[in-house]
Parts: sequence; structure tokens; C-alpha cells
Amino acid sequence: MSDSGIRPVIRRAVRADDPALSELDRRTWSTLHAVLPGPPEPGDPFFGAMHPPSHFLVAEYEKRVAGYLRLVTPTPLPANAHVRQIQGLAVDTWARGHGIARGLLDAACEDARAQGASRITLRVLGHNGPARRLYESSGFVVEGVLPGEFLIDGRYVDDVLMGRSLS
Repeated sequence: MSDSGIRPVIRRAVRADDPALSELDRRTWSTLHAVLPGPPEPGDPFFGAMHPPSHFLVAEYEKRVAGYLRLVTPTPLPANAHVRQIQGLAVDTWARGHGIARGLLDAACEDARAQGASRITLRVLGHNGPARRLYESSGFVVEGVLPGEFLIDGRYVDDVLMGRSLS
């Protein structure tokens, strides 16, 4: 992490973030973390009916959109309304190493607590070592593995389920 003293600003996404987040999503697409067959097309909208701005936290660094995190309820069931799930985290290449991902994770935990959640979960591809190390250093533990759950570039890849308590 950089020692520049500049801290990312984490805020709720707004509709006007759509072009910047769409471009960030396209630039950061990789088989290291994506299960879709290719990056979004240039100009594709980022937000949609199932992905409204209210589901996203945005990180700004040096007054530029540097990353995002999507935080949602994993199901509509009342029985797991106490859980929030991270369903996407991306940091632009130029902004890496400045605490953006950690800031987004910390903000997601705070936001989940404010929503009344007592637990937060996520899924990460087994071969994504950098993300797994980040999550583990943020208190997430492996709670399950779905072996060979995805076929990516001709290889079977595990789906790793991680979670942590918010208390």
C-alpha cells in the first residue's frame, strides 16, 4: 500500500457513475475473476434493473473513480435477511496498491452492519490468489468449496465460498 497519505473516498454509487463504472468494468475484466465469456462491450450500461446504483459502493482516489463493490442480500428469503453478500469488487489498474479494495471491504462491512446484517459472504474463484489473500486478511474464512464449478478457458475452476461475522 502506498504511503502517500491520500485515502480513498468511499460513497454510494449514483446513476451518473454509469459511464465510468462501465469502462472500469470493461478494462478490469479478466478470467482471474470473471465467469462470463468476455468483457462487456464498450458503452454497455453498468446499472440495470437487477443492478441499481443503490447496490454499489464506489471508491474515488485522487478525484477519479478507482473501484467499486456490489453489496446485496443473497436471496429474497426472510430466513437469511441477516446476511449480505459481496457480488463483485473491482479496482482500476492505475489505482491498485493504494488501499482501495481494503477501503471498499471495510465500507461494505460497515454498510452491512448499518442494514442490520450480522454476517457477510462472498464467492471467489479458486485460482484468484490475490483476491483470496485480500479477503483472508480482512477476516473472511473459507466456508466451502465447490470443486470444478466453472469451466474457464478450458480449465475447471473451483468456486470458493468465504464469509465472516460482523459482530
